[in-house]
Amino acid sequence: MKKLLNTLFVTTQGAYLNKEGETIVVRADNNVLIRLPIHTISGIVCFGNVLASPFLLGFCAENGVGVSFLTEYGRFLFRVQGAVSGNVLLRREQYRRADDKRYAAGIARTVVMAKISNSRTGVQRTLRDHQEKVDTERLKKVVEHLAHCARALRNIDNFDGIRGIEGDAAQNYFGVFNQMIVAQKEDFRFVERNRRPPLDRVNCLLSFVYTLLMHDVRSALEGVGLDPTVGFLHTDRPGRPSLALDIMEEFRAYIADRLVLSLINLRQMDAKGFRIAENGAVLMDDESRKILLAAYQERKREEIMHPFLEEKVAIGLLFYVQALLLARYLRGDLDAYPPFIWR
Repeated sequence: MKKLLNTLFVTTQGAYLNKEGETIVVRADNNVLIRLPIHTISGIVCFGNVLASPFLLGFCAENGVGVSFLTEYGRFLFRVQGAVSGNVLLRREQYRRADDKRYAAGIARTVVMAKISNSRTGVQRTLRDHQEKVDTERLKKVVEHLAHCARALRNIDNFDGIRGIEGDAAQNYFGVFNQMIVAQKEDFRFVERNRRPPLDRVNCLLSFVYTLLMHDVRSALEGVGLDPTVGFLHTDRPGRPSLALDIMEEFRAYIADRLVLSLINLRQMDAKGFRIAENGAVLMDDESRKILLAAYQERKREEIMHPFLEEKVAIGLLFYVQALLLARYLRGDLDAYPPFIWR
């Protein structure tokens, strides 16, 4: 089993990363902030004005450590990755399957089914844990509607129908997202999902965690030899990691949404840690970003019983496990792709 290695997040503006022997060194203002052996790192994510030496980037590429660069506020810019890993036959099979509309629709339907199921579980958890603080009737109706959407998917074999049901389910789910915020409701009010830019604190947090999630899912897909840009649910577009977006759908409610709700409801996130830019975008300050990154890393260390493998798996390895299961399905070793279902 693959080890759960850490992701190094570098948020200090003006930081510089370089290689010393077999270690990664991060400096700022002529001070060494941290030294880490390369074998303890699975990826590096740099935010904003962070530089890295060419020798370090080459060193990371040789050791299978992807380096992603984002804006200071979490918008993806680019990624440095080494030689393509995995069997070329797997990727050729992936491309053939992606061009087979019926086959691709089957995988897309499975992914959306998992997304809806996990969203429904998230709403049910709120009903269970905070029944006295929420509109129970409204949440129960959404739970029932999401169950109806999941059932309706079974008879759909075309992309328009699949995406239509996905959109309907997402609208209903985010329609009660504000209900799932049971603390600091005035400061963290959610009306609707928006991005590019996020227009409130909740959307700011969601977009940021989705970016982290994308980094990890993409790394997992590349790690097993799949092409993260050729997907089944999301259409191909230059520069778009379509397959990573596909697999990421399974984890939005369970990892990203749940983490954001926990940070708000447990009062670990302070409204004062956000500001509004001239274009209306809501941005986090450095301290809030550090709190979120630490919580995300801690979340990945928790363990869960995998519904298909029936083994305990660290949450940070779920992306890798699902990538392996998808690869096995594409090779013909499995009769169907088993998505991650939160129970």
